[in-house]
Parts: sequence; C-alpha cells; structure tokens
Amino acid sequence: MTDATADPMAELLRLRASIDNIDAALTYMLAERFRCTKQVGALKAAHDLPASDPAREERQTTRLRQLAEDADLDPEFAEKWFNFVVAEVIHHHMQAKNAG
Repeated sequence: MTDATADPMAELLRLRASIDNIDAALTYMLAERFRCTKQVGALKAAHDLPASDPAREERQTTRLRQLAEDADLDPEFAEKWFNFVVAEVIHHHMQAKNAG
C-alpha cells in the first residue's frame, strides 16, 4: 500500500481503478457462468429433467461458504449471492422448459 497521506486523492483514484477492474472481471465471469447454465437448462429441458437440483444446490452452498471463509469473505454474504444467482438460473431453466 502506498502512503495515503501524501496524496489521498491519488490513492482513492488508484483504489477505485482497481475496483472498476474487478467489477469488469466479475461481470464477464458472471456472463460466462450464465452461458454455461443456459446450456444446462437446454439439456435439462431436452431430457425432461427438473429445473432445480436441491441436493446440488446444498452441496454448492456448503462449498461456497467454506470458500468464503477461506477467502476472509462473510459466508452469509456469499450464500445470499449464490441464492440470488441460483434463483435466476432456475428461472432461466423454467423458461427453457416452457419454450420446449
């Protein structure tokens, strides 16, 4: 970390630029995740499989909570984020099933 007292505005701009880069990476990663889950939804629809898989979701929740702890991220936050994403994925899977 640089000496923030020398030029706090420069430090603020540097940190915000890093945050912006991370936000961009997260956006692209999330888009890639949804491209994959869209394919899963099409596969499930084609084979009349259920849109959700509660056992897998539970395993993933446990795994992500542990990853969050290892990364020093609030596991509750990680679980909320995961539940939000999974709800959207299931919605997409239901749309794929209804379209087929």
